[in-house]
Amino acid sequence: MKNRLSQQKNDYPCNPRVAVGAVVFKDERVLLVRRGQPPSEDLWAIPGGSVEIGETLQEAAEREILEETGITVRAGEPVYTFDVIDRDSAGKIRFHYIIVDLAADYVTGEPKAGDDAAEARWVTAQEIDALQVSPPTLKLLKTKFGFGK
Repeated sequence: MKNRLSQQKNDYPCNPRVAVGAVVFKDERVLLVRRGQPPSEDLWAIPGGSVEIGETLQEAAEREILEETGITVRAGEPVYTFDVIDRDSAGKIRFHYIIVDLAADYVTGEPKAGDDAAEARWVTAQEIDALQVSPPTLKLLKTKFGFGK
């Protein structure tokens, strides 16, 4: 029920929404989730979600990563910012997110999908090419971290 209500309030916004992600590495693997909701449903991506009123980017990233993956992180500084603008068949904007990805340090936990993630796991640079990964995630990991081919 929460996911459907969350999806309804995010569909067809009046203004862009701010969201965060956290780039977390452990043992030369990156933490990724397979999205369970639009936009980017079924694509692997950096975990994260919407910033709530009164939260700093770091607080939002730490909360979202815990909710979505069960992993506790310490969020750092922004490393990548991009837009996700999704239009419906009539051309109306269905979603508009401004996403700020932050570097984050792994603290504790084992990945388990929660919130709107369908799957969560650690991924090696060799495995990433076999997954359907969102283009912004691939670009971020390759250009900022030299991760992947």
